[in-house]
Amino acid sequence: MFDYDTYPELERGTVSRDEMTIAPQNNFTNILVLRELESHAIFTTDGQSADLANVAVGSGDDRETYSPGLMFMRKQTGSDRRFGKSLQRNLLGTECTMQVNGMCQDCVECILYGSAASDDADQQLSITSRVMYDTAYTLRDATATIDEKFQNAPGDDYAKTAEATIREPDFFEPGTLFPSVITLRDATPEEVAFVLGIAAKNKRYGAATSRLGRVKNHVLGVYTGSEEGPANLELTRNVVTRLRDSDETTVDSIQDVITAAAHDPQLVGELLQSAFDDRVDAERGGLDLKRVPDETVDDLLEAATGDSLADVLETQLDASHAFLEQTA
Repeated sequence: MFDYDTYPELERGTVSRDEMTIAPQNNFTNILVLRELESHAIFTTDGQSADLANVAVGSGDDRETYSPGLMFMRKQTGSDRRFGKSLQRNLLGTECTMQVNGMCQDCVECILYGSAASDDADQQLSITSRVMYDTAYTLRDATATIDEKFQNAPGDDYAKTAEATIREPDFFEPGTLFPSVITLRDATPEEVAFVLGIAAKNKRYGAATSRLGRVKNHVLGVYTGSEEGPANLELTRNVVTRLRDSDETTVDSIQDVITAAAHDPQLVGELLQSAFDDRVDAERGGLDLKRVPDETVDDLLEAATGDSLADVLETQLDASHAFLEQTA
């Protein structure tokens, strides 16, 4: 289904199923994603306060330091892993857990995303993840993207006393955008399709996902080659300056961009894609990456989100088993 005769453009940054090896090589597939919040979301480390950073952006007189909100790397990979394992259970009947030392280490997800040594004394083996995430940053300042909302958990009596369950966590506002790159190393085309399927179908991130954290992941492009693409922070800074300079916005300065009430996801997506392309094609310091044609990405996404994903995973499962056997 995903042989190089059909998709020769994938050969540059992937490995074929029968060439999977435990010795790392430099085959990289970079998936460019714009994450858009479609509801309030909670991204915290302590359960109360949003994670923030201090970032300088712009140059010269129009240089500002702002505090973007963060979608920490673990908030992304944890959600994607849970969704990937549920996909496997649904499509292959594979039983695997997210418990640190209880993963099966024998499924497509474990072999790709990695796992710690098992509790089984006969299986003291850890597998390094070949999917790399980076902390994502908001384009706007925390004052524009984060709101502190009062919450409590009252009983159902007519009269109640104050309870310790009252709290005021930080909520990211709907419409918040996070430029992101997901990087796969030495992955097969089937594994790339698997991750694309997760990105396209996974809709919940952060805490309290049964009620909050609705996210739309816009897959903007796939790039293959011998190295990783630019970092999320570099791309975020670049998009901020492009928003300032765009004829399609009414802002005049970096300050206007980072304090704006909202940004158009379609415009941001176009600017993000341009920022990635320009970084790849830079005359000095360009990257050894090549953009995969949109038609190929569309085919991969169709396979990853349709009925054929089960066949893709079934095909990859045999290769994942063979990969694991190399450690014997």
